[in-house]
Amino acid sequence: MIESVVKDLRPDDRLSADDALSLATCEDNALLMRIAAARRDAAHGNVVSYSRKVFIPLTKLCRDVCHYCTFAHAPRRGEAAFLSLEQVLEIAHAGRTAGCKEALFTLGDKPELRHRAARDQLIALGHETTISYLTEAARLTVKETGLLVHANPGLLSAADLTSLRTVSVSQGIMLESAASRLCERGQAHHGSPDKNPAARLATIRIAGEQFIPFTSGILIGIGETRRERIEALLALRDLHDRYGHLQEIIIQNFRPKTGTRMAQVPAVSLDEHLWTIAAARLLFSANMNIQAPPNLSDGSLRQLIEAGINDWGGVSPVTPDHVNPEAPWPHLQLLERATNSAGKELAERLAIYPAYSRCPQKWIDPTLQTTLLRLVDADGWPRGDDWSPGTNEPLPVRKIQVPAGRIGSHALSSIIDKAFNGRGLEEQEIVRLFQARHDQFSQVCEAANQLRRQAIGDDVTYVVTRNINYTNICYFKCQFCAFSKGKMSENLRGRPYDLPLEEIGRRAEEAWQRGATEVCMQGGIHPDYTGQTYVDICRAVKRAAPEIHIHAFSPLEVHQGAATLGIPLDAYLAKLKDAGLGTLPGTAAEILDDEVRAALCPDKIDTERWLAVMGAAHRHGFRTTATIMYGHIERYEHWARHLLRLRELQAETGGFTELVPLPFVHMEAPIYLKGRARKGPTFREAVLMHAVARLALHPLITNIQTSWAKMGNDGVKACLAAGANDLGGTLMDETITRSAGAVHGQEMTPSAMESTIHQLGRHPRQRTTLYANASEERYRASFLPWSASVRNHTPV
Repeated sequence: MIESVVKDLRPDDRLSADDALSLATCEDNALLMRIAAARRDAAHGNVVSYSRKVFIPLTKLCRDVCHYCTFAHAPRRGEAAFLSLEQVLEIAHAGRTAGCKEALFTLGDKPELRHRAARDQLIALGHETTISYLTEAARLTVKETGLLVHANPGLLSAADLTSLRTVSVSQGIMLESAASRLCERGQAHHGSPDKNPAARLATIRIAGEQFIPFTSGILIGIGETRRERIEALLALRDLHDRYGHLQEIIIQNFRPKTGTRMAQVPAVSLDEHLWTIAAARLLFSANMNIQAPPNLSDGSLRQLIEAGINDWGGVSPVTPDHVNPEAPWPHLQLLERATNSAGKELAERLAIYPAYSRCPQKWIDPTLQTTLLRLVDADGWPRGDDWSPGTNEPLPVRKIQVPAGRIGSHALSSIIDKAFNGRGLEEQEIVRLFQARHDQFSQVCEAANQLRRQAIGDDVTYVVTRNINYTNICYFKCQFCAFSKGKMSENLRGRPYDLPLEEIGRRAEEAWQRGATEVCMQGGIHPDYTGQTYVDICRAVKRAAPEIHIHAFSPLEVHQGAATLGIPLDAYLAKLKDAGLGTLPGTAAEILDDEVRAALCPDKIDTERWLAVMGAAHRHGFRTTATIMYGHIERYEHWARHLLRLRELQAETGGFTELVPLPFVHMEAPIYLKGRARKGPTFREAVLMHAVARLALHPLITNIQTSWAKMGNDGVKACLAAGANDLGGTLMDETITRSAGAVHGQEMTPSAMESTIHQLGRHPRQRTTLYANASEERYRASFLPWSASVRNHTPV
């Protein structure tokens, strides 16, 4: 029996076509809904999404005469056939002001083929077809408002779809039914040529061929049977199996409307609607988005969630549902309460679903990719706040505390428990932690902070250091870098310079006088530098300040140094150690995944080589830091792989002293200015990077640093409450982050460091590079007043 098949269905399986058709005889709604809900939860967790949209009815003329529709009507005296472009923009701007991110264009199907009034106005507007005018209106909407367009214009040719792909991030057409008999006389679609199922399936197929994120679904209660519903869903499933482009399946319930031929047809029952939602969830893969419009099921929203939906569709705070004007949208607060009552969190999405926005090169026309990237986080969801690293934007109001009576997610609890026990997490488990929002965000942050306290106590460490960036001339063309200058660079801010050895030594001596225990030295890959240059830099520092610790040279610089001298890596590391090098910074890591590096820094050393240099340094007795530079073009799985690769090397060598998360500062970065990157991580993501790193790297890497130069003073406080334990260096001459546009200054004094730490009720501890306590003499020297200003003395 089908009931036993359903009971045995696992989340990663789905019903066969024969078993799906057998569902038509299953009357056990409770069983279907229970299995469907569990299946939904396995793929979508506790999130039910919606899109905040503005509804733009470009025209209400249509060549079809569906017998349940009140949207379309015949031409009316004194009423324009189409909205003007001015009217379109007025509606779109109202939506943007109300916080909408989607402009839904809905319209009748090819009215010019039936109505002279439509043809005449199109000519007056300078167009031959409705699709041509829609394309112009959509393009103008994107340009003037930044809204993302979703278009529902009916049957489309390949050329139509291609044209609309350049102005819309998603398109759609409801299949409604695969039963051609509904087009016969006396049926709902009689006299509506565009409702022919074969024609509609052809449009959906062509959309798949063109990699267009697409919406479809069925309308139930218009005379079809259960079996015919399943046949329609199977037809959509077949197309999705082939192209992967159906981002959602809508299960819409028929409601009779006054003035239509079907006004006396009873509305489909709630039980029938719930049965169909559950059946759809069982037919498709668990990660399919199943939607039901909330305004058509007033008072039954919780039951819709219990049947397996994970999306409410578009909800407008501005415009009515022009297709169902008798059913107003629920207020978003009411929708959130109903969603919460079912144990779910309401989350805003865009017109394009996250799985598709995560891969814009495949699914989005190049002309729209920049607009999309400005709106999304690394997981493809709306950013949710205006904060970016390095800016003075106020922090979003996020309390890292689970509200009373809420316990977060049991699924996350098992991952967190695994991390506490020191067992390595899997990639998907780390990704799941990065996806934490709302209460789950607080749950992850609190767990990381508890683990930090358990592992290393309440001390917050910092080091008195001076950054010396000896040159900004570089022949590499890293797309994120606003620091490098020269003939081969992007030539953005400032003038190229190359510090002489005497100036490097002077800065090191001055740093020692100011209480520093360390100089941190890195620079561009100057075309005239050889491995000997780095050796000479070390010697110059040691001549000027013999006792200062040299923390210098990225794996890229070490690699280049060995290559230019033509000697093995181990031999070159020995030369650097003899010259006084103490430790290495783990920069140039960016994202340790070659899929990302190919676009972000294609001429830089690859992941394997970066890890090889770090491993060789560790085996040679050097300790190093590790970094991750995130928030640009990568996704959560890349973050997870990066952390796992660091953990794997640490398990082998034990050489990493700390992880330093470096959020991407976008303002002057070439890749952002070219429209090919996001504007850094969101605040949620930035805090989570520290929290998840604490969990994923435990117990192998015990120190997690937070960057005041990128996060700002209030930002580092949030990170220190989410698993971080180190504030990094005082810096004295920070230039790289400032070159990218950051505004948080070039130095944070020991006094300011300790004030920030005390404000959190934690204990400051001034450390050395290797996390020993700074000597009393160094500590006191770092607090002495410094009358002479520190000057860069950059040659001109």
